[in-house]
Amino acid sequence: MKCNLLFLLLALAACSQIPDAQSPAPSTSASTAAGASAVPAIEPGILSQYHWQLGDAFDSKGMRIDALFARAEKPVQLDFSADRLNVVNSCNNMGASYSVKKGRLQIGQMVSTMMACPDAARAALDDAIARRLHGSLDVSLLARGDTPRMQLVTDSGDTLTFIGVPTAQTRFGGPGETTFLEVAAQSVQCHHPLIPDKQCLLVRERHFDEHGLPTGTPGAWQPLYQEIEGYAHTPGMRDVLRVKRYTIKNPPADGPAIAYVLDIVVESEKVEN
Repeated sequence: MKCNLLFLLLALAACSQIPDAQSPAPSTSASTAAGASAVPAIEPGILSQYHWQLGDAFDSKGMRIDALFARAEKPVQLDFSADRLNVVNSCNNMGASYSVKKGRLQIGQMVSTMMACPDAARAALDDAIARRLHGSLDVSLLARGDTPRMQLVTDSGDTLTFIGVPTAQTRFGGPGETTFLEVAAQSVQCHHPLIPDKQCLLVRERHFDEHGLPTGTPGAWQPLYQEIEGYAHTPGMRDVLRVKRYTIKNPPADGPAIAYVLDIVVESEKVEN
């Protein structure tokens, strides 16, 4: 089966470090966790430097909101671009416009795809997200050591705490370069001085025009001696990936100078032996 998602890619926004919060703000609109200090300014540029993964969620009575934790292995995640908020690890793809004004996160109408969710808990997850991520929410950024946290408080008193995980752009210090890689259905044995019988992905570069149509001549097949961050290859599946390619500053002597990070799987096809 072959699935082409390339036409959806043009709608995806590219995800600028929370300043070191050594001097907490005089006050914060949400309660500050013990041992954490408040970051005084909240700007879209700060929000977009992190993937915000849900760590805790409690209602006004202190009860945990279990409906928001239907996927324990894949916590609800918020990704911010300049003016767009995308929800990751929900059942459907969800997103909305947003702005930050006077310590309030203003979220526009949440839009979502309409796929059927495989179970009741996943379906309830989307509803639980949509009911809380809308309108005006009190927002605070907290810093505990090197780990930033974002706290959202709804008008009804629900408190959601998100843990910041640096984006690849933040980690590598630049926006990276977008490229497409085709991954062959089977990996190949490749030479590595420290790993006998090492298996490498077999890849080649692909090119697409602004309409998502293949263009030009694919590059030559060659083994990739490193991992693609965020990608797990299934033997027998040929995949086309949109990836971000980053230059690694001061790479180790025996390590790669380039890092590849998965953006999205554009195309996937089972190849019969």
